[in-house]
Amino acid sequence: MRSDLFKTEYQAQAPTASGMSLQHSKAIRYVVNGECHARQGSMVAYRGNLQFEVKSQGVGNFLKRAVTGEGLSLMAVRGQGEVWFAHNAQSCFVIELEPQDALTINGRNVLCFDPTLSYDIKMVSGAGMAGGGLFNCQFSGSGRIGLISDGDPIVIPVTSQAPVYVDTDAVVGWTSHLRTSLHRGQSIKSMLRGGSGEAFQLMLQGDGFVVVQPSEVQPPPEK
Repeated sequence: MRSDLFKTEYQAQAPTASGMSLQHSKAIRYVVNGECHARQGSMVAYRGNLQFEVKSQGVGNFLKRAVTGEGLSLMAVRGQGEVWFAHNAQSCFVIELEPQDALTINGRNVLCFDPTLSYDIKMVSGAGMAGGGLFNCQFSGSGRIGLISDGDPIVIPVTSQAPVYVDTDAVVGWTSHLRTSLHRGQSIKSMLRGGSGEAFQLMLQGDGFVVVQPSEVQPPPEK
């Protein structure tokens, strides 16, 4: 049988080491030897002796999710084998965190992560109670996290001389030590005239980076 389908880049190869890696731009492969964590429903295939269970996030994060609507439903994958994660053919990326690192991520952009990472739901400092995406997930510690982006992301450096302004519906995440605040992007007069659709943005200051996707969150369908 012959087909471009059987090109090497599409083939699942024998595992060489435990842990997370890109299968290709739309899927992440995780060689499990113990446990890994992932968003519920993101498994597209696996082989080996693996069990999938709802992951308890503790009473604190459960209550935060109930109040804020942020966070994500997690599952634990336990055993020995390989599992492939993906979500709606979105672009996938792997970030490796070191002990001194902390990354703030929108829950909708988390695909999977190592159990060695600490995870908490944090209110975005300085953003008040208005807008969207103002409660995000903070990851710290040592390990890898798999992210998804609706399209190819844009990574923008943030410096102390030049703050960056991002749409709260498009932001994927940023280095956690950046200072954040809500910024009004148009005048009251303009808003009274109907507005530009860009009333408020999240302003980030300091030294680090921010990641945005070329897509905004779609509103839920009307009932």
